[in-house]
Amino acid sequence: MMNISIKKFFLENIGTKQTIFKNTFWLVVAEVVGGVLRFVLLIYVARILGANEYGKFTFAFSFVSVIVIFSDMGIIDIVTREFSRNKEKEKELSSLIALEVLLSLGALILMVVGSFFITSDRYIQRLIWVLSLFILSSSFFSIFLAFLRGRQKMEYEAAIKIVHTIILVGLSFFGIFYFSSAIALGYSYLIANVFSVIILLLFFHFYFQRISISFNKNMFNILKISWPLSLGYVPIWVYITVSSIMLGYFNLITQNGWYNAASKIALVAMLPADLIIRSFYPALSNFFVNSKEKLQKNWDYLMGLMIFLVMPTAVGGVTLAPKIIHFFYGPDFNSSIFPFQLFMIVVAITFIHYPYSVILIVSDHQKKNFLLILAGILMNVILNVILIPLYGFYGAIISVIISSLAILFLTIITSKKYIEISLFNTKLLKYSIIAGLFSFVMFLVLNLPFIWHLNIFYSVAIGALTYAVLCLLLYRIYKNALFN
Repeated sequence: MMNISIKKFFLENIGTKQTIFKNTFWLVVAEVVGGVLRFVLLIYVARILGANEYGKFTFAFSFVSVIVIFSDMGIIDIVTREFSRNKEKEKELSSLIALEVLLSLGALILMVVGSFFITSDRYIQRLIWVLSLFILSSSFFSIFLAFLRGRQKMEYEAAIKIVHTIILVGLSFFGIFYFSSAIALGYSYLIANVFSVIILLLFFHFYFQRISISFNKNMFNILKISWPLSLGYVPIWVYITVSSIMLGYFNLITQNGWYNAASKIALVAMLPADLIIRSFYPALSNFFVNSKEKLQKNWDYLMGLMIFLVMPTAVGGVTLAPKIIHFFYGPDFNSSIFPFQLFMIVVAITFIHYPYSVILIVSDHQKKNFLLILAGILMNVILNVILIPLYGFYGAIISVIISSLAILFLTIITSKKYIEISLFNTKLLKYSIIAGLFSFVMFLVLNLPFIWHLNIFYSVAIGALTYAVLCLLLYRIYKNALFN
């Protein structure tokens, strides 16, 4: 009986809190397994290729990552939102697949043509073409994962992602081990994705819904409401990617390698925020339509989690930056230490930005969120044009920080104006003070000589444990006074 109860708890949607916990659990499992494997791969690639060759790969990858926006146009997030509100919308899946095919073809043309304008290096151009096919095949994963998120069945998403990551990492290790070049890594990515997509299509077709393609006028209806979400929830990945492209454009290839070495670890630090948002997003979308009281309650849960996560993440990252970079990349990437510390400021901004951006989207104000992101991108590009020639990749990071901070404040102001729920209250203020104090204690512990000289994993574990124990003790002693 106990086994049945556990099985139901982790595989069925029973209640709101349980469903959010279940979804978060499975997303965490998928991201921990997949994230660790991909991270190990990237570290290995950076060490084998070196800063210059790695810089070429990341430049090409950054370029296609921006253009791939045109193959999605926000369809994925809108599908999740609409499917979670109304299951009848699932009948439109065949039209959405057809729309995805058309958008992907258009994006592929942009990538190939754009490669001739962004660089004159034939090697990088070829790399862009290969990675274009890779990243477009990845977009087909997303349309089916959105279907599963709409049903709040993240356990299936977790299984699909883990299998895909194992295939991708396995083939990539093989390619980079035997050929040791950026183009070999690109081909490994592509072959792995094609194989994984075939497995996914067969699995989905036989276990969920018959896959078909339907070209009709209705398929463009979703595009009318989805395009404002083409840049996602928050703009940070766009800023980082655009800055990487501009570093490549100014021919700062080696600096681009240092820049991306730092940014990749910072993006890993943002995974908890991304997982939490994806778990809350379907529920918030549903509550916006059906219950403002539950919407407020779940918003407070979401914002509280972000506050308690952002403080130790930022403080720990800045404190341990030298140990992190040395451990993963070695002394050749010493130039990535200070950039990584700067990127942790960006991580902190992003954690707080996420909930405000998402509440705009679930309340059907995605166009306002899109315009805010667009304004940030424009600001980022202008700052890059000014600062990169003066300060190199430091100028690129400063551009990202300024743009992120400016758009965070504008998003908060916009959310406060258009959303009826309370977006910040005394309870959240208490959380902020407590998290700040506990993070300071964690900082002092991490700087103790015998802690500092431990292996990086031990240092991280001790810092996290210190913070967690303090939070648990306070919760148990002052639960009624502080958390109600």
